[in-house]
Order: sequence, then C-alpha cells, then structure tokens
Amino acid sequence: MNALAARRRHPAAIALLLLAGLMVTGAAYAALAPKAASASAVSADQVQEGKKLFQANCSTCHGLGAEGTASGPSLAGVGAAAVDFQVGTGRMPLAMPGVQAPRKKDVKFTDEQIAAMAAYVASLAPGPSIPDGEYTSGTNANVARGGELFRVNCAMCHNFAGSGGALTRGKYAPSLRNIEGKHIYEAMVTGPQSMPVFNDTNISPEGKNDIVAYLHSIDKQENPGGMALGNMGPVSEGLFVWVFGLGIMIGFAVWLGQKSA
Repeated sequence: MNALAARRRHPAAIALLLLAGLMVTGAAYAALAPKAASASAVSADQVQEGKKLFQANCSTCHGLGAEGTASGPSLAGVGAAAVDFQVGTGRMPLAMPGVQAPRKKDVKFTDEQIAAMAAYVASLAPGPSIPDGEYTSGTNANVARGGELFRVNCAMCHNFAGSGGALTRGKYAPSLRNIEGKHIYEAMVTGPQSMPVFNDTNISPEGKNDIVAYLHSIDKQENPGGMALGNMGPVSEGLFVWVFGLGIMIGFAVWLGQKSA
C-alpha cells in the first residue's frame, strides 16, 4: 500500500496523467468534432504548385510565406474558401490598392490554378474549406426559410432583393444577383471586406443553402409591373417619379401656356 502511494506521489505521475488526459481529449475531439465540407482531398504536388503560383502572383502584397505585409494581410487561417472566393470572383489579385476589391468578370486563373493556391493557403493553418455542392446549389432547399434568413441577416446591407447598397467610407455591399452559389456560401463563412462571418453556429449549412436558393429564385423572377429600377426600393422609385414624372408635367404646362398665348 505504501509503495502504491509513493508511486502516486512521484513527480512524473502528474505529467503522465496530464499527457494521458490530453491524448484522450484530442482523440475525442477528432472523432466527434463536426467535419467541414471539403470539395476534394489535396496532394503535396498541388500544394507545391499553389505555393509557386502564390509566390509569383500574390507575395508582393501578402509576403513570400503569406505572413502579410504593410500592403496586405496575413493569410494564415483564412482557409481555402477565402482564396477560392477572392480569386474565383476576380477580386484578387488587385490591380491597385483601394477601399474595396471589386468583383471582375475576367478571372486571371483557371479553376485548377485557383484550387492549387487554395490548397497552399489551407496548408498554412486551419480555416474554412471550399464547400461541397450539396450546400451551394440551392437544390432540396426551403426558399421561404432562405428568404427569412436573408432578410434577418443580410438585407440591411445587400437590400431585400440582393441588389446591394452603399456603406460608409466609400465601401458598398455588392449585388448578389446572378452569383454562383459556391461564392455566396464562401462569402458567408469567410466574411470578405466589411461583411461579418456567418459560421455554422450562426447559420447552418442547410440554412446557407436555403439562402442560395432564395437568391437564385430572385434571379429568375420577372417584373410584370414594368421596370424594376434595380429593386432598390422607394428611393430610386421616388427619384424616377420626381425627375421624369414632374419633368413631363412641367413640359406639358409650358406647352399649354405657349399654346394658349
């Protein structure tokens, strides 16, 4: 009994106990933690190819090891989704510094090159991965619930119809019309520019898919009442009536005055 008590009081026993606890905790987390949606597995060759592309095209602002510089932030921990969104929408690489990176149609890289750069950045530190098509296509989704989620979380900046809107200091919430579902999802999990991050705790993957379905349903809507005026609401509609409606009325008044004279 005394020998057992002595072993329990041995200094190494505490260290061994802590080590065993950490191993059990790590194994439990690895087994039970929710798995992020990943488009595909990556290879070492893909990571090396992405590193070469990154150093040739992105390191001027983000540093040779993506550690960040005065011209660009560190990319450690942003994940593959951030790279796929920024480069896949033509926002990166930037032609010149500005308050906000605009979306461009002329994407500089192929899908394979973007995937390689995303794999390289993802290898630096854990971060949001590129989502699976199951949650980005808008299929098998609840459009009504997506509309409710969008109005509660997104409409104050992007407009109820996803037409975008102005923010402070020259920034703006971009239009979400005719945007690929994958990029909508990636924007929610990475929070580009002034946008907050909506992780799976805030909005589940199924909820994000519902939002994608809602936005895609708006893209297909017609305007039986006439011109949509960008779906910007009463401001643009009131301005249209004020400028053109009153202008026409004034023109008629001048014409009738000249005719009676």
